[in-house]
Amino acid sequence: MSGRDISCEPVGNAAMPAQSGEIRAPLGESERQFRLLVQGVTDYAIYMLDVNGNIASWNAGGERIKGYRAEEVIGRHFSCFYTTEDRDGGEPAYALATAISEGKYEKEGWRVRKDGTRFWASVLIDPVFDDDGTLVGFAKITRDVTQRRQQAEALEVAQQAMLQAHRMEAIGQLTFGVAHDFNNLLTVITNSLDLINADSGDAQRVRRLVAVAQRAGERGSLLTRQLLAFSRRQTLNPESRDLNAVLYSAESVLRRAVGDNVQIELSLSRALGLVDVDVGEFEAAMLNLVVNARDAMPDGGRILVRTREYDVAPGDALGLEGAGKPGRYVCVSVEDTGVGMTEDVRARATEPFFTTKDVGKGSGLGLSQVYGFAVQSGGYVDIDSAVGGGTVVRFYLPVRAGGSQSTDADGCTPTKILLVEDDPDVQLVTVEALRYMGYAVLTADEGAAGLEIIQRDDDIDILLTDIVMPKGMSGVDLLHKARAIRPDIKVLLVSGYARGQLPTIPEGCDFLAKPYRVEELEARLRKLSRELAA
Repeated sequence: MSGRDISCEPVGNAAMPAQSGEIRAPLGESERQFRLLVQGVTDYAIYMLDVNGNIASWNAGGERIKGYRAEEVIGRHFSCFYTTEDRDGGEPAYALATAISEGKYEKEGWRVRKDGTRFWASVLIDPVFDDDGTLVGFAKITRDVTQRRQQAEALEVAQQAMLQAHRMEAIGQLTFGVAHDFNNLLTVITNSLDLINADSGDAQRVRRLVAVAQRAGERGSLLTRQLLAFSRRQTLNPESRDLNAVLYSAESVLRRAVGDNVQIELSLSRALGLVDVDVGEFEAAMLNLVVNARDAMPDGGRILVRTREYDVAPGDALGLEGAGKPGRYVCVSVEDTGVGMTEDVRARATEPFFTTKDVGKGSGLGLSQVYGFAVQSGGYVDIDSAVGGGTVVRFYLPVRAGGSQSTDADGCTPTKILLVEDDPDVQLVTVEALRYMGYAVLTADEGAAGLEIIQRDDDIDILLTDIVMPKGMSGVDLLHKARAIRPDIKVLLVSGYARGQLPTIPEGCDFLAKPYRVEELEARLRKLSRELAA
């Protein structure tokens, strides 16, 4: 049958009933009711084909949809309903062969009416067998779904028009945002140069103006990097790195960015796989996330930066674009206790220059830079948020193929220490010392915050805490509460007060008086680490 243009002419001497659906043999009641049912259906062409594909019966729906009366079509080959292209391609024969081999043939495509017009048809062909399993023909159902197709096409056109409108809106936002930000930067730079040119005799004043101009230039550089990251056109220089180490080195910058009324904590899981990442762009992405979190908490709050590994199984639907490729990822999340987002705002959060901040308070490029960098690095971003319930932004980067988990110099997973110290300078220098010794460090500046970290992070090995702290919970109080949660946790208490002025030091913990040397601190911690390993 394939490759042959078969017109609606009689095949052989096939008998044609005198009128649509006429059956010469007597019918039982059930057969009569079935015949009335088939004939009464007008939305579907329901008819039988013999084993060769010739039409053996016809209903009113066939006449309405295709334009043929029963006497015009019974005995003809069903390929007369196909387009010339489909007949030349052997589609009718393929349809019957598929129905036999797979139990049915189902497809949509163009079909031709008696008057030559085309309609979009939904077609189903089922093989029919007798009681002995012998093929006796085919049952064929055709429905005209042209209107549905036209509606779908009209919807697609409307969606494309809406998408184009959104693109034009984004271009408008882009133009406005770039012009606004760069005009501010150029104002700083040009006025600084003008002032230096007008009077260059005051060296201190010149240095001050040069510093201002340099900061403006750096902000302009960051803005162009954000644009390139959104467009996924920046040149990345990935290195195989441990993200925990990168975050530790960037912690001081992140803390300066959030200011005094926002607490920032790091909860970094141990033994993360290595990732291939451009360190500079990653640090810029983290800075953008932290600054966004800070701005969402105008009255202060807490930012928690976490790391963990995450396995994406085949078929998982994750991320803003719907999926991450199966495999292992390192997830870096930034959680805040801020005002949160509505669902509409969350859905648009990664659009370039979309911002809910007042004019001049932000370019709207922060999350788009994070998103563009993540995607270009083979990862993705997702966002959870609720009005009044804060926001969590998760930033996923794939673990390097064959990448081993990060360890300390001895090949063992580094011991994790929680440092609770309210003096910021003491905390800073102690963190540097602990990292130099090879420890993973979490920090808190008062007892309640330290206890919260212990409750959610069961990887903490050693609690290093000052005894006298603000807000009502001393280091000893924290020790007792911590041991109620983690009886095996090792504790080192420190204080600048004389031991006689302090509460009784509980048994089973060590004490170190301030001021102490790094060597003394290291010796005490190494002793506790050996006890952990014992």
